[in-house]
Amino acid sequence: MSRLARPTNGRVIGGVCAALARRFGTSATTMRVIFVVSCLLPGPQFLLYLALWLLLPSEEKAARTAW
Repeated sequence: MSRLARPTNGRVIGGVCAALARRFGTSATTMRVIFVVSCLLPGPQFLLYLALWLLLPSEEKAARTAW
């Protein structure tokens, strides 16, 4: 599993689905479909996406702060 950071390439909106897909070894399209389907269920999925967008570092930021 790779480090959880929003990639600079392959983003559609914030890069959260692409980051999660890279972390868990699936395609970004699969992760996006899972997210859209999960939004049809009751729960705070959209708020979780926004929180991850704000909290996950971008790849270029993560590379600059890495030792």
